[in-house]
Amino acid sequence: MLFVEDDDVIREATQLALERDGFLVTAAPDGLTGLERFRADRPDIALLDVMVPGLDGVSLCRRIRDESTVPVIMLSARADSIDVVLGLEAGADDYVTKPFDGAVLVARIRAVLRRFGHASGPGGRGGEPVPEEPDGGVLRFGDLEVDPEGMEVRKGGRRVALTPTEMRLLLEFSAAPGTVLSRDRLLERVWEYGWGGDTRVVDVHVQRLRGKIGQDRIETVRGFGYKLKG
Repeated sequence: MLFVEDDDVIREATQLALERDGFLVTAAPDGLTGLERFRADRPDIALLDVMVPGLDGVSLCRRIRDESTVPVIMLSARADSIDVVLGLEAGADDYVTKPFDGAVLVARIRAVLRRFGHASGPGGRGGEPVPEEPDGGVLRFGDLEVDPEGMEVRKGGRRVALTPTEMRLLLEFSAAPGTVLSRDRLLERVWEYGWGGDTRVVDVHVQRLRGKIGQDRIETVRGFGYKLKG
């Protein structure tokens, strides 16, 4: 795990707590050092404070997302809408507000890692069974192909790189093409902790997913939610 936090006390205390829970932690005091250590260590997950010097957490998340689909959790003392949305738009999978309870943070990390295992194919960390056709075949929606077993997505024959959260979201849509899925249902199914009912996380991730599989592939049904066009 990469943990980027500029406050020495918080960084050291959190690192010790995470290591007691069995995580191998590489800590960094600023964004540029964090980027160097990410590239050197290739961790399973990144935990990034938003307000760090050199390269802020949102910018660091974007740099990581340019190179990897590794899960990212943002940390911030602010719960303002702009902080949440910027972190999600940068590619973060989850967001935790400081100060946080250590047990809650560990639970959120494990939940994100379960989503990563859920979307990592054979040899992953496990998770809920993925939806698939009765014969275990590839699901096709026009030029979009979704392989639930191999956890791969192709558009026009080219592989599409999705983050674990984007993959899980697409699997929910693929399991019920043409069916309107409410934001609340997607929030409950894709994000274990529900984000306190804040459906903005769904809207941002749907928009990110559209950017990768096609803007017209997922239709907005105003006042209800979204549906995948069959």
